[in-house]
Amino acid sequence: MKEILREIGMIARALDSISNIEFKEYDLTKGQYLYLVRICENPGIIQEKLAEMIKVDRTTAARAISKLEISGFIEKKDDNHNKKIKKLFPTEKGINVYPLIRRENDYSNSVALEGFSEREAETIFNLLQRVRINIEKDWEFVKKGKQRNY
Repeated sequence: MKEILREIGMIARALDSISNIEFKEYDLTKGQYLYLVRICENPGIIQEKLAEMIKVDRTTAARAISKLEISGFIEKKDDNHNKKIKKLFPTEKGINVYPLIRRENDYSNSVALEGFSEREAETIFNLLQRVRINIEKDWEFVKKGKQRNY
């Protein structure tokens, strides 16, 4: 069996390392840019949904969100109907850095797909979506405290 997850992991770690270096001058490190992008794309998202979207646990999300708030990239606002719920919104600072993060993402995508035809790129995308969906099932299962049988 091919070690596809090893390859995916190496790609993800390399891109994360590049982003951490390139976004350091904006005080965005340790994957915080991932959270900021999702908040900019989904203003008013709640922390739990954001954690689920990024596929991290609540504690990890809480730390990253707290750092983004302290750095002035995002703000929390009370929900009008439920005061226990805090909605996340980008600040002007967050909105201003968002286009740079998107440009970096687009550039990294073009580098990753260099030499691939449009059809090949579409095939890779579709296959990786299927892999993600398969993994999400286990992620949800384990997240609920259940044990995988392997």
